[in-house]
Amino acid sequence: MNPEYVHLEHDGKLLLVSLDGSGPARPIMGRGACIAGFTIRLPYPEEVEAMGISWSLRRVNRICLEAVDHIVNYGTPHIPWPEHWAWKDAVISDSSVDPVARESVYRTLHRVVSKVVIENSDGDILMAKVARGFFTGCWTLPGGFVDYGEHPRDASVREALEELGVSIEIPDPLGEQGRIIDGDDLAIVQTEIFNDEGINWVSFTYKCKTDLKDQEIVPKDDEIEEAKWFSVDEALEVAVSNFDIEAINRL
Repeated sequence: MNPEYVHLEHDGKLLLVSLDGSGPARPIMGRGACIAGFTIRLPYPEEVEAMGISWSLRRVNRICLEAVDHIVNYGTPHIPWPEHWAWKDAVISDSSVDPVARESVYRTLHRVVSKVVIENSDGDILMAKVARGFFTGCWTLPGGFVDYGEHPRDASVREALEELGVSIEIPDPLGEQGRIIDGDDLAIVQTEIFNDEGINWVSFTYKCKTDLKDQEIVPKDDEIEEAKWFSVDEALEVAVSNFDIEAINRL
């Protein structure tokens, strides 16, 4: 039978217990592993019930560690702010915390990507065929992961330059990225968890209208096979990312 846990989180606080099921237990950031192994873990469903905590289930993840599937029920507790629970940020850096709990916290961190719909005066959309990674051999909108401390708009501009060698400007009438850039603020934000591994993706997709005058499209070696303009219908036909399809439809 697969081990089953409950991940209860409320406003930055996470319920952890000691090995005997007593709690709440609190990790110590930077602590190394003890000789006996981990000493703090997520509670089992029956332990949460014994504490008298009611909660609502949000989703169920499967975490596979050393060929063992661990079932983690993610829920929202029906209680005021749990001051004495563990700070979520302290969990990952304490080696005395069960790897299942640390991995569970890791799964809840957002993976943020930023993309751009580059549209020319004919209404065609620029797409790139990916040479490596998850979408190898497939057509996608230019874009990628948002760097630490980077605004998603800046990430879209950077990715267009890195992947295709083109310089673009995305309208930012409110000056969100630090300076006002006139134009229509056309953007879509999407979030999705695609499978039972529970990785949570957040996608920002912006629109940029440009004919790339006097600019040559130069796909990045080992990352982009080729780049091509597609009509909207053609782009929707070749696109494989749900985020891309939804963004093209809406933008």
